[in-house]
Amino acid sequence: MGDKGFSALRMSVCFAFFIVALHLVNGDLSYSVPEEMKRDSVIGNIAKDLGLDVRTLSSRKARVDFEGSQKRYCDINLRTGDLITSERTDRESLCGKKPSCVVKVDLVLENPLELHRLSLHIQDVNDNSPKFRESLIEMEISESADKGNRFSIEEAHDADIGQNAVQRYNLQKNDNFILAVDSNKVELVLENTLDREKQKELNLLLTALDGGSPQRSGTVVIHVTVLDANDNAPVFSQAVYKASLPENSPADTTVIHVSATDADEGVNGDVTYHFGHVSDDDVNVFSIDPKTGVIRVTGVIDFEERSSFEMRVQAKDGLGLTSYAKVIIDVTDVNDNAPVIYLKSLTDPIPENVSPGTEVGIINVQDRDSETNGQVRCSIQQNVPFKLVPSIKNYYSLVSTGQLDREVVSDYNITISATDEGSPPLSSSKTVQLSVADINDNPPVFEEQSYSAYASENNKPGSTLCSVSARDPDWRQNGTVIYSLLAGEVNGAPVSSYVSVNGDTGVIHAVRSFDYEQLRSFKVHVMARDNGSPPLSSNVTVSVFISDVNDNCPQILYPAPEGNSFMTELVPKSAHGGSVVSKVIAVDADSGQNAWLSYHIVKSTDPGLFSIGVHSGEIRTQRDISESDSMKQNLIVAVKDNGQPSLSATCSMYLLISDNLAEVPELKDISYEEKNSKLTSYLIIALVCVSTFFLTFIIIILGVRFCRRRKPRLLFDGAVAIPGAYLPPNYADVDGTGTLRSAYNYDAYLTTGSRTSDFKFVTSYNDNTLPAEQTLRKSPSDFAEVFDQPDESFEVGHLFLTFNSDCDFPVVLPWAAVFAYKYLIFILVDLDAFRSVL
Repeated sequence: MGDKGFSALRMSVCFAFFIVALHLVNGDLSYSVPEEMKRDSVIGNIAKDLGLDVRTLSSRKARVDFEGSQKRYCDINLRTGDLITSERTDRESLCGKKPSCVVKVDLVLENPLELHRLSLHIQDVNDNSPKFRESLIEMEISESADKGNRFSIEEAHDADIGQNAVQRYNLQKNDNFILAVDSNKVELVLENTLDREKQKELNLLLTALDGGSPQRSGTVVIHVTVLDANDNAPVFSQAVYKASLPENSPADTTVIHVSATDADEGVNGDVTYHFGHVSDDDVNVFSIDPKTGVIRVTGVIDFEERSSFEMRVQAKDGLGLTSYAKVIIDVTDVNDNAPVIYLKSLTDPIPENVSPGTEVGIINVQDRDSETNGQVRCSIQQNVPFKLVPSIKNYYSLVSTGQLDREVVSDYNITISATDEGSPPLSSSKTVQLSVADINDNPPVFEEQSYSAYASENNKPGSTLCSVSARDPDWRQNGTVIYSLLAGEVNGAPVSSYVSVNGDTGVIHAVRSFDYEQLRSFKVHVMARDNGSPPLSSNVTVSVFISDVNDNCPQILYPAPEGNSFMTELVPKSAHGGSVVSKVIAVDADSGQNAWLSYHIVKSTDPGLFSIGVHSGEIRTQRDISESDSMKQNLIVAVKDNGQPSLSATCSMYLLISDNLAEVPELKDISYEEKNSKLTSYLIIALVCVSTFFLTFIIIILGVRFCRRRKPRLLFDGAVAIPGAYLPPNYADVDGTGTLRSAYNYDAYLTTGSRTSDFKFVTSYNDNTLPAEQTLRKSPSDFAEVFDQPDESFEVGHLFLTFNSDCDFPVVLPWAAVFAYKYLIFILVDLDAFRSVL
């Protein structure tokens, strides 16, 4: 038959078998498929047969799995839902001579997980021709053979089954033999006796035909040599031999012993054994001893590859007569295959906020062994937040069991173990690597609860104060920290005008130069924010402390710095050693040791006469004043702070040793007429006005008839102190440093008999001065005596004029006029003293 005709016939058979037998048995599908179909041929539409939506096949990852095979005979067209062939299918290689050839296929769908069993019944196609083991069969038949003797012929082998296998034999027409065929053997029947003298050799053509369409055939030539009398062929002890053999039996293992006997004697009775037709796959698996008929193992026996063997054994006598027997060897299973774990699906990475019970993977376990040897138990051995949940058949779902935290464990190596139930059991394991995807669930956390920064005043703008650091255990942008300042004010100004923070490093810089005297400390709030979505943040307080730098010189409050005024202190001649005659008062705007002041006399008229308290600034006499001491003493006092380097200020102190200013007429030369001229003019004008006012009220008094007069009282409070408002705004009262203390008060006295301006400071209240409650108080009569006694001093402090509320107003006014008049005259006489009071 030609190749073209054969191909056409083959295609027609394929299409004939393409009629799909579709039925559902416990949810399974069965398809009948002819072997040798072309690639991408359609077997059936799974989507239609199972009622599936074709559009969901791709999203549900539809696929087919084959049990125990690395070959994929079919696949799914996800666009159409058709089950198509993916490679050549040969029923003979799959199932051999088995009458039924079924390939089991698993159809797997995910989300949700579904498993459908597909059975592909591979139908035989007549693609194999009958074959004889040899192209020439040699036979020797004695001429003495009787009519009707039978001579066995080895059957032809056809790999196909059923109707496509060998159905009949044809023997070429001849004069001596006919063909006898039954279910187990093919025999030549001697129809007419042989005559070696007439014909020594005969060639008979035997044809084997199958029942396929198109029909296939195979031929063999039987060469018959006519011999002298050998009329008995060997006879096997049994027509069919059966044996059982465990798989993996070692080489040279005895399988079975076949035996045949021959009734002839001598050479005609010597029997030898040989294999009949053996397939190419089995030729190296077994061997037979030609003399003994013992069959042994020579190759690898694998139950998973071949569960049984069927062979023909030939017994031949010395003159060529033969007989045949069948040997069937069943292979028993041994637990020699460990389970195999297949990872079918895995969600990787998995978000760390996934809820417990979420399916993250699908595992399939297969064992090629059979029965209990193929029963598998699957488990997870490590202490991980996952478990295996049995699903369908040998499928397991990998499910989370607890809350995941990427910051604690970012990757899991999950070891899955599978153990079969064989004896001894075999096991295998597979490691699944699963990464945890980050979720922005951690805010930045500062390394410290609060920060302190220290800076010296007069720092350079842009200098580094400190650095804050926050850590975010999240990953990538979720863990990227950005720093910023929170809005706020410092001394009424935005905090950003004082400091800035580097958004990447957290380094805090000074924006301006700080002044300790204006600002000693302040607080800023720094926010650390990650770059996640949504972002998370946290805050921290940074306390900035400014340290003092000795950048302020001491400021002398009294006496005024040199060049600003001319101040003279009057020292009584009767002053004893240790008496306080004056005090230098100074303050320093700095703080701490930078404001610790010390007083030193750097120059004096008489170095041994006066000393100054190093810390108090009090000027005292070191000894009693004598007549030989110079009346005018000039002291230059230096005030130093304790800073590094030290800063200082100087002042001049003029002391006059005298009990009365009238004794020193030369003081008149020390004047400041140019400075006082304008003030004197104002005072003269005021004196004229007061005089006019006084004369007017004298006239009014004379016209008054009745007036109940009560004695008015003049109350002089001699307590004069330097007011607090005079101190600098940043003055820090540090006890014991020499600055002015509020406990010091001084009595101020003016002498009416002096011809020059004198301002006399006597001792403090702390050194033998009158107590405050003994302040000089004078009556109106005494008041007149004060002005009539030129050598007596009167107190200038706060003047209080008290009178009775029911006294007539005209009576009070003359007293006021008299006092104003006398006071203006005093100012004109003692102008310098008045200026000192001012």
